[in-house]
Amino acid sequence: MPPINCICIKYGTLYGAEYVNNLLAGLKRQSRADIRMFCMTEDRAGIVPEVEILPLASEPFHARMFKAMETAPKRGRLQKISVFRPDLIPDLEGPLMVFDLDVAITGSIDEMRDHAPGKVCMRLEWNVSKRVPTLGHGSVERFDPKQHTYLYEFIATNPEEAVALGGGSEQSYTSLCAQKHGDFAPFPSEWVASFKYDCRPRRPFNLLVEPHQPPQAKVVCFHGRPSIPEAISGYRAGVWRSTKPCNWLAKAWSV
Repeated sequence: MPPINCICIKYGTLYGAEYVNNLLAGLKRQSRADIRMFCMTEDRAGIVPEVEILPLASEPFHARMFKAMETAPKRGRLQKISVFRPDLIPDLEGPLMVFDLDVAITGSIDEMRDHAPGKVCMRLEWNVSKRVPTLGHGSVERFDPKQHTYLYEFIATNPEEAVALGGGSEQSYTSLCAQKHGDFAPFPSEWVASFKYDCRPRRPFNLLVEPHQPPQAKVVCFHGRPSIPEAISGYRAGVWRSTKPCNWLAKAWSV
């Protein structure tokens, strides 16, 4: 079985090196293949040597892109577009899986690597925004840099039009751009779960029982609160949003 190529982006101080290391450990536990892991970052301190470090990109189109984002409905992290550069990893063979750092790996990712070959794969977004046209959710994405060069080339040559297409959101841009090329293929929704929507028990059971682990979920996403460490230790945020300590998450998000 060929290795699974994975990449994440870490910049600033919001996420520590443990997020990269725990992501890699989870991927290795949940695959029969070898994992080749990349991280785009300006600070490799604390990241295990097994991770191949790539510098954070400064793209020639950034100034125009950021200018266009000033009036966009959403000001997302469009720096993530640099992972689509066809020459980012010169010796890469096969598709590349892109993971946000605020995810936990809870099931086999082998099927995710092999799902819908030749397509751009993301989960369908849970909540479609009225302000921003949204199709796919960007916590985990799979594409092939050699086949889907337009994901980079379009924004590199037409940043204003690209920002308008996605409303300032990277996940909207990526999924809608792929759809325009006939390349978008969603992951089965049960493969990618939201901790808030799919794991947290309904009130009042959120105060009484441990969050649910969706049996078919391969990736659990954390958007907003609680964060992964908060969910592990138990989250206190009033009767609606509080959760009990999550033991299965502690095992999934560890080295």
